Amino acid sequence: MLRDYCCCFYGAGSSGPTDVADRDPVVLISGIAGSILNSKPKKLGFETRVWVRILLADLEFKKKLWSIYNPDTGYTEALDGNSEIVVPQDDYGLYAIDILDPSALVKCLHLTDVYHFHDMIDMLVGCGYKKGTTLFGYGYDFRQSNRIGQLMDGLKEKLEAAYKASGGRKVNIISHSMGGLLVTCFISLHSEIFSRYVNKWIAIATPFQGAPGCINDSILTGLQFVEGFESFFFVSRWSMHQLLVECPSVYEMLPNPDFNWKKQPEIQVWRKHSNDGESSVELETYGRNECVSLFEEALKNNELNIGGKTVALPFNVAILKWAATTRELINKTQLPKGVSFYNIYGTSFDTPFDVCYGSESTPIDNLSEICHTLPEYSYVDGDGTVPSESAMGDNFEAAERVGVSASHRGLLTNEKVFQLIQKWLQVSPNTKHSNYTSKVMHAYSN
Repeated sequence: MLRDYCCCFYGAGSSGPTDVADRDPVVLISGIAGSILNSKPKKLGFETRVWVRILLADLEFKKKLWSIYNPDTGYTEALDGNSEIVVPQDDYGLYAIDILDPSALVKCLHLTDVYHFHDMIDMLVGCGYKKGTTLFGYGYDFRQSNRIGQLMDGLKEKLEAAYKASGGRKVNIISHSMGGLLVTCFISLHSEIFSRYVNKWIAIATPFQGAPGCINDSILTGLQFVEGFESFFFVSRWSMHQLLVECPSVYEMLPNPDFNWKKQPEIQVWRKHSNDGESSVELETYGRNECVSLFEEALKNNELNIGGKTVALPFNVAILKWAATTRELINKTQLPKGVSFYNIYGTSFDTPFDVCYGSESTPIDNLSEICHTLPEYSYVDGDGTVPSESAMGDNFEAAERVGVSASHRGLLTNEKVFQLIQKWLQVSPNTKHSNYTSKVMHAYSN
């Protein structure tokens, strides 16, 4: 799904090879839009940060990050054929998920919307974790499918690195948002490897069953990651829309049609109809299956212009089919024996569920108009992005499942979340870790 204004940490950045780990290593895994992405020339040249950046954000985003899906490979590829998108690996993978725009301007303006895992990294270092020995980050190209080979191989390598660096101690994973879906896909595809390297998995704000309101609207109108004054310096909603319609990861977060929702998610459109010179207004409702025809009709004329070339970007049925296979994979995933699972989900925030376009007084004439219309939502309880119902629906046997009153991004800076993590990892600030492992006897109470 993007928050100390200083870059210092409690401890040193790395450890020597002779250091002995005094706790199990932690790997932090980000979600959608939660990793720095750089554009790298295929020949010679310097890498340029294209996500996240404040200065020249929209311009660089359009030039380097606009992409198109390749159905032959399953990958989304940059339209700029002279460059490729890479994730920086500095600081043992932590740099890419710490402050998403680490420029001096961001720190001076206190733009905490782009402070991502920063506070959690500080907290863990304060609890005695050492970067490169017991603390690692895994950022990835979040445009891609959560089950694509590149991402699966990258996670396998990260788990192996953490395991070896800590002297053969099993890894504890902390994932945020879509990162939990990536972990789920990894378990399904590489259960034996997961079981070999992982001890505990803490999932935070994971859309296990999708994020109906946010994702349905993202496919139709885009997404504004930063609100208020800062949005004037950021990537526009329209520019983001042109990327999201070609991202398998987004389609993979559509509402799960096989999940027993308390109420099935819907899209509604106030339509204007003309017949024999007379017009009428009708509220049309699209369920999970009918939404596909709405997406196709609304996006059939969607296109962008890049380098003087027009590129058609309709609703991508090939991506939808790929995402359906991913959903089947997620639905049947089983947690390996011996791995403890913990789930933190957000509550107490109005979270989009159903989406409505137009109104009775200003109806939609042509469905393509939806792409330039701001939505109205009906809300359910959640973190403002993921409904609690979806985040709780992990289908795993959880050691604990805890609701915390915080927003989707706010969960990464929340003191109660930090307390839960410390309890489950059996660590605390400025104290030595105990090797004694106790069984969790009761849920953390609000």
